[in-house]
Amino acid sequence: MIGRSRFGFDVPLFVITLFLVAIGIFFVFSSSSFMARDKYNQSFHFMAQQILGAVAGLVIVAFLVSVKKPFFLQPAFVYGLLALTVFLLMLCLAMPTVARTNRWIVLMGFRFQPSELAKISLILFLATYIESKKDKLNEKKILAIPLAVLVVTVVLVLLEPDFGTAVLLAVLAAMMLYIGGVKVRYFVIAGSLFAALFAFYLFQADYRVERLQGFFSSQKDVLGSGYQVDQSKLALGMGGFVGAGLGQSTQKLYFLPFAHTDFIFAILGEETGLLGTFVTLALYLLFLWRGMKIAMAAPNPTYKMIAAGVTFAIVAQALMNISIVLGLGPAKGTPLPLISYGRSSLVCTLAAIGLLLHISQKKGDSGTAVRI
Repeated sequence: MIGRSRFGFDVPLFVITLFLVAIGIFFVFSSSSFMARDKYNQSFHFMAQQILGAVAGLVIVAFLVSVKKPFFLQPAFVYGLLALTVFLLMLCLAMPTVARTNRWIVLMGFRFQPSELAKISLILFLATYIESKKDKLNEKKILAIPLAVLVVTVVLVLLEPDFGTAVLLAVLAAMMLYIGGVKVRYFVIAGSLFAALFAFYLFQADYRVERLQGFFSSQKDVLGSGYQVDQSKLALGMGGFVGAGLGQSTQKLYFLPFAHTDFIFAILGEETGLLGTFVTLALYLLFLWRGMKIAMAAPNPTYKMIAAGVTFAIVAQALMNISIVLGLGPAKGTPLPLISYGRSSLVCTLAAIGLLLHISQKKGDSGTAVRI
């Protein structure tokens, strides 16, 4: 009950979130100001966009914390959001290509990345569906529906292409289905199918093969496939224990590609050193702790699965991003939640945290899960 009695929701989780958002706003500015000045003649361009995303996301958090009834569990909302997500993912493929990808809906200068919304819609769908079918969940015809939804979603995300998010969605779904009580033998079958799908996708394009080769032998091609990770490691190494100082990164001066998005953790490490990276990692681990406490204290299985799903999605993505920056995984377009530049990612992540904070208020309630 500590941290909840006065405000109702989990205050420590909210404070952790604010810290991560604040860190993100600062390092988006630090890592992008040089590029923004060259490209837009305005050093604060990317930081201003990040602040707008943070404000919009926090407004959603305030709304979700304030509502009394869980409208997000209603069948019309769950299936409507899922249908909207699939439609937007399909629409992405018809949009103009941005940086050789079709990840964004572009309309009147506004860009939105539906794959970020897919995480929320998949979590809500699986949580409500699993609970509504819990008595016969292990029947093949019952499992076929979430499997079909997952296949469609993952394939559409792969076609963008966004390998990292596709893998995250598959693992997220597997975790929720396991928590829901699906038998292990079904994971072996489905896991083999998805492994084959991911392998086919991975080896379909030369640049993806080069990225994989660059991961296993990055020092052999430091000017090619291993360039990003090599520069990332260089940035972290230059940071030492306490860092070069806030705003003093040199790798952000066009040496490290995507310094304000996928590799922002490297700039954070260069400017704040090992100390700063440990503090950041500790914040994500504290987030994991609070999220799991909320999941375990939730009053019904649906809430438990949503809380666990949101917590896993955010922390797993953070660890995935950090591992890539450290050279422990092949390079993929995976942002660092709440810190990397990206309005779609920031708004959707904060919306997911809003769901988590809403659930934290339900501790001790006697409500039952909504049946679908």
